[in-house]
Amino acid sequence: MVVSRKQELPIINIYIKGTRLKQKDQFKYLGSLISSDGRNNSYVASRIAQAKTNFQKMKTVLTNKNISIRTRRRALECYIEPILMYGCEAWTISKQTQRKLEATEIWFLRRMLRISWTAKKTNDTVLEEAHTTRLLISKIRKRQATFFGHVMSVH
Repeated sequence: MVVSRKQELPIINIYIKGTRLKQKDQFKYLGSLISSDGRNNSYVASRIAQAKTNFQKMKTVLTNKNISIRTRRRALECYIEPILMYGCEAWTISKQTQRKLEATEIWFLRRMLRISWTAKKTNDTVLEEAHTTRLLISKIRKRQATFFGHVMSVH
């Protein structure tokens, strides 16, 4: 596969023992779908959808006001974030992708705090009520850096 920002992808001919390899538009790497433009927006969107679906399955625990917000956040970190961040080491995070991930992080917190979408509360207020800050992007970046370090030490 050729990864390029250009609209017209160059044709590359690679032969192994006289057999030409097929050029692909996308492939799976570490569970992530990577496309020829180097982006993986559709894969990130599917991870977000899977995480939200699993959040809904655990809704009774994650939205229970009898459990402290700290404990509910820990449950979110243990059970939902791994689903969301699976394969994030290979993600290309554009500004658009970052906004989607940050919106997802706030979506989780709003539901955990039972804040209606019609309530006029800012994201900063939600973060304050949850006694946290935005952490998701920094967690992803840390995992990417760790993976990069691993790749560099192997070679």
